[in-house]
Amino acid sequence: MTSSRTPDAAVQGLRAAALGALAALIVLGAAWELWLAPTGRGTLAVKVLPLVLALAGLLRHRMYTYRWLSLLVWLYVAEGVVRATSEHGLGQWLAAAEVALSVVLFVVCTLYIRRRQRPAAEAPA
Repeated sequence: MTSSRTPDAAVQGLRAAALGALAALIVLGAAWELWLAPTGRGTLAVKVLPLVLALAGLLRHRMYTYRWLSLLVWLYVAEGVVRATSEHGLGQWLAAAEVALSVVLFVVCTLYIRRRQRPAAEAPA
């Protein structure tokens, strides 16, 4: 029997998926702006800083982090859609990858939140 403080296997798996998608989004964003298809002096690479700040909260299973990250990620979807429709070549492919990773991260965060709230909803009043 697991304690109430130890997340179950499904929650652990969702956290691992969220961490993987978040790490991939950070690497993609930094590599895109610094090496793959830079759009200047690399100043747009700071766009990944909010994502880096979320890593610690995800590692600690903080619901607050999953909630604000699930909202923040839509800014990356919007940027990816705009750049996918306005850029050509490698930049267009990188933008499509950003959209895909952002949507995956949103879905995983949403599933994580729902899974963590399920025991509270099932508890007797």
